[in-house]
Amino acid sequence: MRIVIAEDDALLREGLALLLRAESLDVVATTDSPTTFLSAVDTFRPDVAIVDVRMPPTHTDEGIVAAVEARRRHPGLAVLVLSAYVEQAFATDLLAEGAVRLGYLLKERVGRVEEFLSALHRVAQGGTAIDPEVVSQLFARSRPDSTLGLLSARERDVLALMAEGLGNTAIAERLFVTEGAVHKHIRNIFAKLGLAPDDRADRRVAAVLRYLKDTQGRN
Repeated sequence: MRIVIAEDDALLREGLALLLRAESLDVVATTDSPTTFLSAVDTFRPDVAIVDVRMPPTHTDEGIVAAVEARRRHPGLAVLVLSAYVEQAFATDLLAEGAVRLGYLLKERVGRVEEFLSALHRVAQGGTAIDPEVVSQLFARSRPDSTLGLLSARERDVLALMAEGLGNTAIAERLFVTEGAVHKHIRNIFAKLGLAPDDRADRRVAAVLRYLKDTQGRN
């Protein structure tokens, strides 16, 4: 796996590079600005880009803008975005550009090495990985009259775990239910959100994106 890192915090940038290389992953470039990041992506054609949301010069949304542009230039690029805080609009903007091979994690998750690496591999393999804290905070903001208000408590649990990128087996294990029960809940989620009732990855991502847009519309 070839990786480019875009992070203006030198300590975190080099720490990430050391961690990934220790896992025998190929960090082909580390950058500290959107411009050098895009140049590195064009030059090295990585499999995955790890990008900080807030980068120079204004430290607002430069990382997100650069990530979207990188995927426009290289549609197969997997992107894992890191943020110090839950920034819902940025997560939604990135997902809206095409939700496969995308992850959004809080920086504190990097310290939980196993979870971080699991999310990285999931994104590289074509899935999504949204930080559990992001999911938790977004659900806490939902209103009873929203689209999500149609879902039962268990269906919301399943959707939250889908947002984290878990498959049916992992969701069943986390919730202590059977895979058949998870499959049924997912069918119900798709139906209530107006999506085709199947378990294809794009429908799972569409459900998560519908959820993110729903919460964004209230802020």
